Amino acid sequence: MEFYVFTIFPRVVECYAEFGIVRQAINKGKVVIRTIDVRKFAPKGQVDDTAYGGFPGMVLKPEPIFRAYEHVVENYGKPYVLITEPWGRRVDQSFIEGLLKKEKVAIICGRYEGVDERVKSIVDEEVSVGDLILSGGELVALTVIDAVSRLIPGVLSEPRSIEEDSYKGRWLGYPVYTRPREFMGMKVPDVLLSGNHQLIELWKLWHKIENTLRKRPDLIPRDLTEEELEIMESIKKGMSFEEWLRSKNLS
Repeated sequence: MEFYVFTIFPRVVECYAEFGIVRQAINKGKVVIRTIDVRKFAPKGQVDDTAYGGFPGMVLKPEPIFRAYEHVVENYGKPYVLITEPWGRRVDQSFIEGLLKKEKVAIICGRYEGVDERVKSIVDEEVSVGDLILSGGELVALTVIDAVSRLIPGVLSEPRSIEEDSYKGRWLGYPVYTRPREFMGMKVPDVLLSGNHQLIELWKLWHKIENTLRKRPDLIPRDLTEEELEIMESIKKGMSFEEWLRSKNLS
C-alpha cells in the first residue's frame, strides 16, 4: 500500500516510520509512506491565514493543499483521500480492514482551527480517533498507517497473532503472561503451565468473555453459543474459572 501524508510537520511522520511494525512493513516492501510537505507548495511557505467572519485562530489555506494533491495525482495516481476532523468517522477495526482494499491512501492532516472547507471537494472521508481535540492530524494519520500495516499479509513475523487481536473476533482479548512464573507474589495461572491445550482454550474463552463483559459490554455478541452463554452467566454469578471447571468436572 502507498500512503501520502499531507502535513506541515513531515518529520513527525518520518520519525515514527523509523520504528516498529511500520518500519518492518516498509523494509519488506509492503508499505510506502510519502510525506507531502504542504509548505513546499505554498507561495513563500505561507500555509495558513485568518478566517473570514472574524472567527478566532488560523486556518490552513486551500491553495497549497490543492497543489500538493495535484502533484500526487500527476506523479503517483489518484488516491483515496482522508482528512482528519474531530467529528469524522471513528477509526475502528472495521474501518481499518476496509482500507486494506485501497492501493493508495492520502491523509490530509488538519492543524490550528482546521482546513479551508473547499479542500473537502477532494476528500472521500473525514476521520477521527475519538471525541477529543488534538493539536494536529498527524497522530490520526499514524494511527491509521500503523493499524493498516500490521494487517497486510507478510508484515508480521507471527501472522497468527492477528487472529487473536481484540476486535478481530467475537470478544476482547485475554490476559497474557511471560517469565518469571512468580513476580512479587503474583503467579502465572496454573492452567497455562499445564500443557492441556483444551483447558487453555477454555481459559482463553472464559477471560475473553469476562474482559468484554466488564470492560465493553456493548460489544457482547447477540448470537451467543450455549457454552458462551453458560460462561457469561457463571461470571455474572461471581464464579471463578477454577470454580466453573470444578462444577463441570473438568479440573
